[in-house]
Amino acid sequence: MSIDKSKPVLVTGATGYVAGWLVQRLLDEGITVHAAVRNPNKEEKVAHLKAAAAKSSGDIKFFKSDLLEEGSYEEAMQGCEVVFHTASPFVTDVQDAQRDLIDPAEKGTANVLESAKKIASVRRVVVTSSCAAIYTDAIDTVNAPNGRIDETIWNETASLTYQPYSYSKTLAEKKAWEIAETQNNWDLVTINPSFVMGPPLNPKATTSESFNILKQLGDGTMKAGVPKMGVGVVDVRDVAEAHFQAGYNDNAKGRYITSGHNTDFLEMALQLQDKYGADYPLPKKALPKWLLMIVGPMANKLFTRQFIKNNVNVEWKADNSKIKNELGIKFRPLKDSMVDGFQALVDANIFAKK
Repeated sequence: MSIDKSKPVLVTGATGYVAGWLVQRLLDEGITVHAAVRNPNKEEKVAHLKAAAAKSSGDIKFFKSDLLEEGSYEEAMQGCEVVFHTASPFVTDVQDAQRDLIDPAEKGTANVLESAKKIASVRRVVVTSSCAAIYTDAIDTVNAPNGRIDETIWNETASLTYQPYSYSKTLAEKKAWEIAETQNNWDLVTINPSFVMGPPLNPKATTSESFNILKQLGDGTMKAGVPKMGVGVVDVRDVAEAHFQAGYNDNAKGRYITSGHNTDFLEMALQLQDKYGADYPLPKKALPKWLLMIVGPMANKLFTRQFIKNNVNVEWKADNSKIKNELGIKFRPLKDSMVDGFQALVDANIFAKK
């Protein structure tokens, strides 16, 4: 199915971390972007998108919409053949998981996709899911068939009380596939990134959990050592390209694990050592697991003993061959993602030299 690039496209949550790079990629292609945001008048949230449009051959139009307000995306969707639904919170420290994570993720997805059923022009919907819809803890990837996760697997270990963020992503993606089955006008493709790293286009107004990690690496929080937690990492620019290909590549179908590297927090931190080790209090070693078992739960409520047991000193493994073979995605080196992300925070004066 070929998609017409002269038609506008909708990007929900357009001010987001991944969405910013996707919007820039679409604009550079000369495409008109309908950017759905909560508040189009909040200049500090949209200025970088306007600047990207000014430098490109594309065009951007802003629309006010809200994940939990039914039908609020319909105006923005008019005339669009592709809908990129990237809006969903990536926060882990929440007061009320149902209200702050589950509802925006699940109801928001239903809201956008139900609207897509009403708009005749829509031919493809690309939903930003997550590897969190496939696994909860690193141990799940080791225990998966063939010792690594792939697109056939669903997360069965997260719940409202354990890793509710992963639970929200699982419910939201399942809801998307459920709604896709009820119509024949458009096909659904999901992008399932692992931990996204790399430079934000708008470092001063980025809320993604990724920056908390970079900040803690650079501000001395982890100076004594970093938990050797198994994770997958992918560059934000590669995730944007994956979305673009999912929208416009004729071969795109189903789910795509979008992860460049099977790694861990220590290896990530060590990528920064050459360039920044002399100036910033970066960690050089792993914290022992027994110590984390004692202090972890006191330091951070997410660091329960179960979480530490299932993630620290446990390898994270995923099979990323589907997206490479079908969408031609090539992943940047881990060092580029870490250095470029850290440098963006240095340039924005997010932390001072030691």
